[in-house]
Amino acid sequence: MPDEQKCSCSCGGKEPERIIFPCAGQANTGQITNLAAIQPTEEGFGKIACTALLATGEKGLIKRAKDTGGVVVLDGCPMNCAKKIADTNDVPVSQHLIMTELGITKGPSKSYLDDDVETAVSACWEGKGKKNSE
Repeated sequence: MPDEQKCSCSCGGKEPERIIFPCAGQANTGQITNLAAIQPTEEGFGKIACTALLATGEKGLIKRAKDTGGVVVLDGCPMNCAKKIADTNDVPVSQHLIMTELGITKGPSKSYLDDDVETAVSACWEGKGKKNSE
């Protein structure tokens, strides 16, 4: 039998998984965070997780978030609710995006376009809001 070859690169699912926490706020920018967390999950960027559950201090989710390959927080506005929840639970955030800082105007919950969601998703993939290595 031929020797089995093993890949030493990080492709093929060997990279640590990212967790994405959307703020899920009431405004359009909060709703965009939900959609912008679902799409990259489907594309293999990471996995969406429940920010409300994180806010309860659920130990299993906190441990998973601390052990993951990176935590991405998507906030709708400068109130930074999701980031504050992560910080309160000592979850290190490696990438933090704020929808209003991406040029999306905050408004009523249904006032967004597919382009707004794509702006947020592209920002995730492009690494915007990434924390510099310390």
